[in-house]
Amino acid sequence: MHDSTHHLKPQQQQQQRPPLHRRRHWCCSFTTPPLSPDNPVLSRSRSSSSCNKKTELQHHHQKLPLARRILSPGRVSPISDNPVITHKTPRKVQASPNSPPPPADSEISTRDEGNLGNFDVRLNLKGKNGGSLILELGSEVLTANSPVFADLIADYRKNVSGFCRIEVPNVDNLNVFRDTIELMFDDDIPKKLLKIGVFRAIDILEVSSSIKFSRGISSCIKYLEAVPWTEEEEEKLRELFPKLKNIDNAKTTDISDRLISLNSTDSHQTLTKQLIYSITASTNTNSRNDLKSLVKALICKSSVYEKDSPDLNKGDIYSVCESCLTSLTTLLLEASGASDNNAGNNKNPPLLERISRQVDNINWLLEILLDHHMAEEFVDMWANQEVLLKMHGNASPMVRYEISRVSAMLFIAMGTRKFHCPAETRLGLLKVWFRPMLSDFGWLQRCKKGLDMKALEDAMGQSLLTLPLKEQYPLFMDWFHCFSKNGSDCPNLGKAFQIWWRRSFQRGSETFAIESR
Repeated sequence: MHDSTHHLKPQQQQQQRPPLHRRRHWCCSFTTPPLSPDNPVLSRSRSSSSCNKKTELQHHHQKLPLARRILSPGRVSPISDNPVITHKTPRKVQASPNSPPPPADSEISTRDEGNLGNFDVRLNLKGKNGGSLILELGSEVLTANSPVFADLIADYRKNVSGFCRIEVPNVDNLNVFRDTIELMFDDDIPKKLLKIGVFRAIDILEVSSSIKFSRGISSCIKYLEAVPWTEEEEEKLRELFPKLKNIDNAKTTDISDRLISLNSTDSHQTLTKQLIYSITASTNTNSRNDLKSLVKALICKSSVYEKDSPDLNKGDIYSVCESCLTSLTTLLLEASGASDNNAGNNKNPPLLERISRQVDNINWLLEILLDHHMAEEFVDMWANQEVLLKMHGNASPMVRYEISRVSAMLFIAMGTRKFHCPAETRLGLLKVWFRPMLSDFGWLQRCKKGLDMKALEDAMGQSLLTLPLKEQYPLFMDWFHCFSKNGSDCPNLGKAFQIWWRRSFQRGSETFAIESR
């Protein structure tokens, strides 16, 4: 190979940097290409122009201080330092000992840029996508850092002396393999990993494991253990760890401990119950609302965290519901003057605020039950609240309308087909809580607290229409009298009333006997 510095003009020779004397095992300069059909002998003027371009390329590729020369597979010329990137790494590394040695005019010249050492290994990385990357390296560093490459180099030199050619086939990610090799020439790998980032460090860990690059393995593990992960990075690590070989399990314990799931069904259900109890007992409104949204999102059926988790324990949820109903009953007794639990205790929040908090808790639990298709039993539970029903009739409107907020949610769920109950259960709910709802509808409109009043009106009518026709009659008549007196303070069930009328007296049907009440 001709020394390109021989073609420089005197002025160019003065500007060239002095030669480096420190021995190195790799170089990133691009020398004059050897002769080939695509590159005829260059004139002196062309050579001078080539040297200037070489200087520009050196500056452009200064971030890749790895290969003395990067060659494309079909021609001897510099290629882009950004080959196609995939997200996998090589599965096997093997040599090609029968490959012919490089041509004499492309052998390494130790005169380039001073005494840089012997570049006596050509590493040919062949990508699965058809691309390739050729790196010329020093065998000393490869042998010292990778037992795999040390064996390949030793096997090759049993048959061919001097320049060594190693081929790595089926490389899925040329960039990652190159970065991993580059770390062998870096004295401060942890500092380099900080710049590379977690996602690329995971890929480098896999390549380091495949070539038994122990310094790379230990540095990647220490780095990954010390930094937080995104969900994507965590999933990538979770998939990689079972595949890792040549790594001492003791070194990966800290990372493995962060990846181990609590798969116990009992642990999951116990923790869920504890979280729900804590939320219902919370007295801070803002934090309670935030935690409700958080826990509901985690345990809902559509949550990505709940797909492989055991279902909720219905008994646990209903036990919390019963606790909240008991607390609500106690508070209503206190409101009616039948209890003096609040006497002399000025530290408790106002009574109305505590009643509202328990109603919020019950409605939140009902949302969870509806999401998990377990709310049918709650309909029976609410229909049998005789004490609450009695106190509702004696309580002030500001207190009693809070109770009707629970009934409103059940009517909406029933009218929108979110649960399916037997006719007896539906009839029991409507007989007990339909008339209280008519009296509280005006207060619900004034203080909605997130309630959709239009949806409530439609759902009440649809719920009535699920009953037998003769059971609908007294309830619709109660609504008719209430609406005629109170107007907008009563729900407008006119559409449902028309449907009931048509079904009851349509032509061709059996005569519908209206029994007096």
